[in-house]
Amino acid sequence: MNSPALPLSFNPAGIELDRGQGLSRQLYQALRQRVLDGRLASGTRLPASRDLAAALEISRNSVVRAYDQLYAEGFIEGRVGNGTYVAQLPESRLPIKKSARDLPTKVSTKVSTGLSPGLPTGLSTKSPDLPGIASSKVIHSEALGRVEQHHLSTPQSGPPRAFRVGIPAFDLFPFEVWAKLNAAFWRKPDLGQLCYGDSAGEERLRGLIAAYLRSSRGMQCSAEQIVITSGAQQGISLCAQSLVNPGDGVAVENPGYRAAGHAFAIAGARLHGVAVDNEGFDCAALAGLSDCRLAYVTPSHQYPTGVTLSLARRLELLAWAERSNGWIVEDDYDGEYRYSGAPLAPLAALDRQGRVLYVGTFGKVAFPALRLGYLVLPPALVQPFAQRRAVDVRHSEVSTQAVMAEFMAAGHFQRHIRRMRRAALSRRDALLAGWPVDIPGVGKLPNVAAGLHLTIPVDSLAREQELVAQAAAVDVEINGLSNYWLPDSPLPRDSRAGLVLGFAAVPEAAIACALERLRRAWGV
Repeated sequence: MNSPALPLSFNPAGIELDRGQGLSRQLYQALRQRVLDGRLASGTRLPASRDLAAALEISRNSVVRAYDQLYAEGFIEGRVGNGTYVAQLPESRLPIKKSARDLPTKVSTKVSTGLSPGLPTGLSTKSPDLPGIASSKVIHSEALGRVEQHHLSTPQSGPPRAFRVGIPAFDLFPFEVWAKLNAAFWRKPDLGQLCYGDSAGEERLRGLIAAYLRSSRGMQCSAEQIVITSGAQQGISLCAQSLVNPGDGVAVENPGYRAAGHAFAIAGARLHGVAVDNEGFDCAALAGLSDCRLAYVTPSHQYPTGVTLSLARRLELLAWAERSNGWIVEDDYDGEYRYSGAPLAPLAALDRQGRVLYVGTFGKVAFPALRLGYLVLPPALVQPFAQRRAVDVRHSEVSTQAVMAEFMAAGHFQRHIRRMRRAALSRRDALLAGWPVDIPGVGKLPNVAAGLHLTIPVDSLAREQELVAQAAAVDVEINGLSNYWLPDSPLPRDSRAGLVLGFAAVPEAAIACALERLRRAWGV
């Protein structure tokens, strides 16, 4: 409120308090901010609580509570028999955005306010605008500098659209079943599960994951080898944090999953981009990297090219790890989606020397926001990885683990995978059947035997950017292949061009509508 000047020892002109909010809190925040920014100088005498309450037309208790909080935090001090004063504080405080000369002065010249001359008495109840500091000014550490250079882009908002990459057909997820299982857990939870838990994850879920991997992927693993994570990305980051020393060389696929490269780079790794050909990851190039002790690969369905790592290359990669005492991080992000025959056995199923760390996720068969994944680790790494994870997050949220365990035990998980595989196949076919032919500068559609996306070559970077922009203008999401390459890639920029399209995010009718809009946008 704005009050007229009164014949008191304090002039409340300019004080604004919202009576719909806590008055003592507002007054405390306003006085605190003025002490911090220097508008209430050290040694300034404050009005008596009764006088300030009368001037503001609020209760004295509100003023007393504000003063008490300021006392408790050391902003003001009482002098016996002599009132309340701003405490003696260091000269360096938060800078004020405007100088005193720029601010309107509302100090009465008739009545003593107890405030320093030239400073405003208006007490704003709005949140202060803290001074912004450019990241380049703040970052004096190498660690924060790496984060500035290697961070994830903001994900697309809103419901899925054609042809968003990395999104499964989660419109088919059995949410009613999940809701019933979740309600059953919380209706009568095991009190033991509500305490701090095992950082490696819930034992029952780990056992069910191990059983699933043994039966469906041919992996000889046990529950004791599994660490539950908050999605695949945390699993990759945990590998980076635990295995990489600053300055170590790490080999990543190029083009590849840039978020994995970011995780290793933030840990201090020097990234080596290894080319991908029609047999997958180039192991001969890896062998020529003398400082490299870790390789990150997506062998079942290379991201984003879709190539499958040949058996000869798999054996060559395992031999490299054994020979160099190196590690292989295998990201099997969409291994459930194979459209002819059984899913391929992971690289980890061939590992006999304990050199492969397997990254799995539920996000591609359920929905990304679930944030539930797992690592299958060589036995010697389980305890240190669980200990490292506990430092960050203690353990994963318990109900999601418990509900997923029941979802798997009751057979819902396997049925859902079969449903998702059929849906993805049907949506893939809808895209392939309706894709425009003879698009200038665009290559042929690939053979898509697995996964949730496909990649199409384009003859130049300029053409790629034009096509992506035209698609965005008609509400269709397409990624440019050039974004998946490391910035210092030796390959000419035009040779990196292409289109990456996800086909599982929306139903067939939405795919057909999107393709029609693309035809108009691209003039084909």
